[in-house]
Amino acid sequence: MKNIVLGSTGICVPQNGFGALPIQRISIEEAVHLLRKAYEGGMRFFDTARAYSDSEEKIGAAFGDGWVDRKEIYIASKTQAKTPEDFRKDLETSLKKLKTDYIDIYQFHCVDQCWKPGDGSGMYECMLEAKEAGKIRHISVSVHKIGIARELAESGLYETIQYPISYLADDQEIELIRICQERNIGVICMKGMAGGLITNSKAAMAFVDQFDGTVPIWGVQKEEELDEWLSYMKQTPAMDDSIRAFIDKEKQELQGDFCRGCGYCMPCTVDIIINQCNRMSLMLRRAPSHFWLNDYWQEQMAKIEDCVECGICMTKCPYELKIPDLLRRNLEDYREILSGKRRVN
Repeated sequence: MKNIVLGSTGICVPQNGFGALPIQRISIEEAVHLLRKAYEGGMRFFDTARAYSDSEEKIGAAFGDGWVDRKEIYIASKTQAKTPEDFRKDLETSLKKLKTDYIDIYQFHCVDQCWKPGDGSGMYECMLEAKEAGKIRHISVSVHKIGIARELAESGLYETIQYPISYLADDQEIELIRICQERNIGVICMKGMAGGLITNSKAAMAFVDQFDGTVPIWGVQKEEELDEWLSYMKQTPAMDDSIRAFIDKEKQELQGDFCRGCGYCMPCTVDIIINQCNRMSLMLRRAPSHFWLNDYWQEQMAKIEDCVECGICMTKCPYELKIPDLLRRNLEDYREILSGKRRVN
């Protein structure tokens, strides 16, 4: 496992980072165990957000109170604030929950615009104020839309950019990495497993390892998942002809519009679990499980018939998917699978 320098931040860490979104789904004891095992296995970069319910609190429980020398780890967190007042409130809450005096990388979360000095919002000025006060070390951003990501990279205002990068990346996304490399901007790669649609971790690791200045953050919820990523700390898979051929086949299968399961479209006005129902067909084919065919999920999928096409979900989707159409296609396919007209493996 090589060490990566995240652009102009100077932060140097082993390439695999810990994505702490999933630990909000487990107990604090389980989370503390995973986080400390990750540290002991060599991980030094931990990514969380104010929006991830108690994720920050669990990181604080694992690493606060002197369990580890604070200088030995790097913590990235995020704020979805849209006003300076909410920004300052989020930052103070994050510092308290994380049990730290500073956050190494502080990010505007899932932005749909490039905050700039003097734009009238006061948001970028909040970042500068927090950095001057020593509460954050580096001004950064997370983003899902490629056009906005490119504008952020070309603005020269952000020291790292967090963006979904997996082996399903298209030419525009590879170009984004190149632009960041040219401008000495660190790239934090989220959704390296495409929200669960990618199941080959070896190929996922080999793909991102090709690019200098990139740190992938792998979402970890189970110990066996962590063990898999830690194994690559010792022996990193390398891109070869067999992995390249596998990725080409995967990209053909998943080309076009598909839901990554990020959940930013939620909640639904008629209680559809959009981020699961919207990709049910792919989940059944790529990770076959009768769990998805039980009475509960049949009931949830049937709610798609209640869609009123209000369009609210589409305004929040970072991938600009036509969600009502995609939901209907998934429901049709799901019912054919239930009836036995289509096979799932």
